[in-house]
Amino acid sequence: MDSSDGLRRTLVLALGTFAVGTDSFILAGFLPDLAASQSVSTATAGLAVTVFAAAYALGSPVLATLTARLPRRTLLVSALLILALANLGSALAPTFWILLVTRVLAALGAAAYTPNAGAVAAALVPPAARARALAVVVGGLTIATALGVPLGELAGQWLGWRAALAGVAAVCLLAAAGVAAWVPALPGNPGVPLADRLRILRNRSVAAVLPLTVLGMGAAYVAYAYAVPALGALGIGGSMTAGMLMLYGVGAVAGNLSSGYATDRWGATRVLTAGYAVMATALAVMGMLVVTGAHAPVLVGGLALAWGAASWCQTPAQQHRLIAAAPQEAGLVVALNASCIYFGIGAGTLLGGAVLGHGFTVVFGCAAALAGLALGFLRLTAAAAR
Repeated sequence: MDSSDGLRRTLVLALGTFAVGTDSFILAGFLPDLAASQSVSTATAGLAVTVFAAAYALGSPVLATLTARLPRRTLLVSALLILALANLGSALAPTFWILLVTRVLAALGAAAYTPNAGAVAAALVPPAARARALAVVVGGLTIATALGVPLGELAGQWLGWRAALAGVAAVCLLAAAGVAAWVPALPGNPGVPLADRLRILRNRSVAAVLPLTVLGMGAAYVAYAYAVPALGALGIGGSMTAGMLMLYGVGAVAGNLSSGYATDRWGATRVLTAGYAVMATALAVMGMLVVTGAHAPVLVGGLALAWGAASWCQTPAQQHRLIAAAPQEAGLVVALNASCIYFGIGAGTLLGGAVLGHGFTVVFGCAAALAGLALGFLRLTAAAAR
């Protein structure tokens, strides 16, 4: 299969990751409304993000083991159907605690889908186009932040958060139909015990790459999980909120797609160095705006754009580094990276919730510090990851 045909086929995989991404990130758009309707605090409502992230992170390697022998197309379609069912459950949940259970089920569907979609995309193209194929699949996640989150926020305002989650379920069903129709049949992999799979962590290069994913995604999510009140602290409210979330998402899409091209051309370390520096700077400036009380919506828009680009430029580069480090275990290392993404999201959300009561100067400051720590870790471990 040539690279152009393979890249076209990855588009339907990206529709699936769009469904997963919308489900993963949409709660950030209506977290305050969810909290109010369930009679919990905003920080407690953030647990809906945290439990999803934790279940995804812990479930991904286990599911990779349990589903290894399944044909890839069957696995992808089944995962999307589970995700649709879970979102319908979330939309109908009568209590917050039942909602948390359905978020765990949704996370398991997402954990079965996303890493396998990345591995299938890598298998559909020659090595020279691998980073671009991964960027297309991850692009579904980033387009979800560009369109799914702000549209979800608007839908939450107009129709309520339950209707927004039901809409996510419909997108999951559409993606499942597309994958069933257009993704070629690919066999499963040999069954490997979980303990044997985790021996890949003894690979020095793999062990040097994975912690960076946790740090980088944690930095991105300290404030983003509470994006609506965070933007409110910057003087952004009402209809402008969706616009700012859209700018973040546009930046995320641009950062992700340019990262695939730039990684193929200049290497992952340079891409990641630039990304973490930009993220730390954007978040620090936002914290300074909160301190000064300055009302600068144009500047906030530019910072949101940079924040999104820096947050999502890291995933294709990190996946490329991992596959280069362990090419015979591409599916496994992509799954482990997905676990680390969600460990980072969960940790960042918990940290954001823990410091929320101290104000958004502290929230943005913690996020900027984590981004700076990620940059330092990258520079210290770059040689070991080669």
